Amino acid sequence: MKFTRITVEPNKMGGMPCLRGLRIPVATVVGMVADGMSEEEIVQAYPDLESEDIRQALRYAAEAVRERELPLVSTP
Repeated sequence: MKFTRITVEPNKMGGMPCLRGLRIPVATVVGMVADGMSEEEIVQAYPDLESEDIRQALRYAAEAVRERELPLVSTP
């Protein structure tokens, strides 16, 4: 999958993946979705974002966790 809306620039936001060269990290948008914010609320908070930015941020995050194992706490 090609991520056309995700940019990584070493001199911007410490090289964090951001949306379309804006200073809006993918992790921020994914966190907002995880916190229960609607697409409309996210766009209100960041008017430069578009609906497809949010969808691509989620796809990017899903692909990122597919690529590595994360430590999980075992439940009894």
